[in-house]
Amino acid sequence: MRNYVVYPDARLVFLLGTGDEKAFTELYNRYWERLLFIAGLKLKDLSIAEELVQDIFLDLWNRRTSLDIKGEVGAYLAVSMKYKVINAQVKLKRAEEYKLIMARDLSEEDHSTEQFLQFDELRLRLAALVNELPEKCRITYQLSKEHNLSHKEIATRLLVSEKAVEANLARAMKSLRKGFTYLFFVLVLPSPLVRVSHLLDYLHYNK
Repeated sequence: MRNYVVYPDARLVFLLGTGDEKAFTELYNRYWERLLFIAGLKLKDLSIAEELVQDIFLDLWNRRTSLDIKGEVGAYLAVSMKYKVINAQVKLKRAEEYKLIMARDLSEEDHSTEQFLQFDELRLRLAALVNELPEKCRITYQLSKEHNLSHKEIATRLLVSEKAVEANLARAMKSLRKGFTYLFFVLVLPSPLVRVSHLLDYLHYNK
């Protein structure tokens, strides 16, 4: 009965080439701890290190009939682990970069969603304020801002003078500015210097 424990590495490699599973097991027992230490020290992650050790010996078994190991088996396996670690580090770095990109994109998406909700709230608030206007002011404002009619067209439709249209529209805008100022400064807007009247126009044109 063969005593694999006393066999030198070169003998075990030869027997491995013949498909001797016990020779493979002995090589594994001799070197798995050393390889695990190398990988764990570099990667700081024991689970990944264990996977790399398994990969090393799986490669060793799969290439058993074509192995050409010059020098010490331990050195050969250590070099193999070195390249495995480098590849793992590259993958980890790429994964981390991908996470950062995803986090950034999600953050931008969340910010866009937040802005959309804010403007949606502004639109609802504007609609409520418009409905609270006196009838003539409300109708004049809606014809001007929502239907894009000129002062002359509004005057013709309402059978009033253009000056009356201007006066009703001015009163409507004054009332809306007053009711809208609080939300204008509380919610996130493109710039605190943007005029409320410009924002009202923006909300109408981007319904």
